[in-house]
Amino acid sequence: MDFEPSAKAQDYISRLTDFMDAHVYPAEPVYAEQLAELESAGRGHELPPIVQTLKQQARERGLWNLFLPDESGLSVTDYAPLAEITGRSPQLAPEALNCAAPDTGNMEVLHMFGTAEQKQRWLEPLLAGEIRSGFAMTEPDVASSDATNIATRIDPDGDDYVINGRKWWTTGAMDPRCQILILMGKTDPEAETHRQQSMVLVPMDTPGVRIERNLTVFGYTEQPGHAEISFTDVRVPRSNLIAEEGMGFAIAQARLGPGRVHHCMRAIGMAERALDLMCDRALQRVAFHRPLAAQGVVREWIARSRLAIDQARLLVLQTAWVIDKDGAKAARQHIAGIKAVVPQMALDVVDRAIQTYGGAGVSQATPLAEMWAGLRTLRIADGPDEVHLRDVARLELKAHLDG
Repeated sequence: MDFEPSAKAQDYISRLTDFMDAHVYPAEPVYAEQLAELESAGRGHELPPIVQTLKQQARERGLWNLFLPDESGLSVTDYAPLAEITGRSPQLAPEALNCAAPDTGNMEVLHMFGTAEQKQRWLEPLLAGEIRSGFAMTEPDVASSDATNIATRIDPDGDDYVINGRKWWTTGAMDPRCQILILMGKTDPEAETHRQQSMVLVPMDTPGVRIERNLTVFGYTEQPGHAEISFTDVRVPRSNLIAEEGMGFAIAQARLGPGRVHHCMRAIGMAERALDLMCDRALQRVAFHRPLAAQGVVREWIARSRLAIDQARLLVLQTAWVIDKDGAKAARQHIAGIKAVVPQMALDVVDRAIQTYGGAGVSQATPLAEMWAGLRTLRIADGPDEVHLRDVARLELKAHLDG
């Protein structure tokens, strides 16, 4: 296995690191101030102007759409360290590079499965960063960790589909720039279990689409939002179907594979920044007449964090390498494994950093509390830990039975 970034990736790493130091990190307090002003005006889901400035600066530097191989020329293994760097400033860097979820996954779906018309209408403005999108799969009334449970109906009616159901945790749908949803629902409840679902494109302004509320994350209201949305007799043309009827489950698996590598590498970036903060605090803070760094327990926190981060990174790079070599399907056990390992690892590192900071760690004085909330959510988003561990065990046992 060779995890060495290509020469092209090395160039991107250097340029992105410089961009983060010169523009992204200095923009963080500006973003917080602008977002607070928007929230005070009742416009908390609008984009703070500093992000648009960062997007323009990133695009001018060629740091744009790096996640998509056909756009960037980068492999999944090449993109992994770039995703890690953006994870160090999760509110700003991914969107600045037009590499933020859920748009990345939606663009991959349209790129792989969209018609020429769908690509022109929706993929091109997404690639240009002109609009945002949402992915409407999770539902409040069923256990969505099992995607075959999805109950929202997509019923054919002449030249249209009629959609009825309710979704939630549709990230990005609160943002006024969100113009399109990729919705997963059932077109044929009588079909084989994994052929009952389909995906359709639903413009946000379609009659019958109603945002019911925004969902907070441990009390945090995030700028793009996480919407609960009802769909009542929503009518879209059959041409809005992605690929063909019954392919929804397969498309979801194709969408989530590389996306989980992106999520995990960004989580590693958060863990790295948390470790940096932990070390800074340990060296500067004095308690009981000596720096915290002199305390054995704090040294152990630092050592365990360093080792856990490095182990997790190697696991993710291995997964990216298998995807590049053999495809996402062949990497299924690896993908499930990193999704179970990395968020918990990063959460542990952030938790140690919070403990090092004491009261400051749970306040807005550092980014640690918000990181913790996001990482704890990631143990549920894109499938809970238990589902991924189940897949790892099932595939491991299958290999023994087949052998």
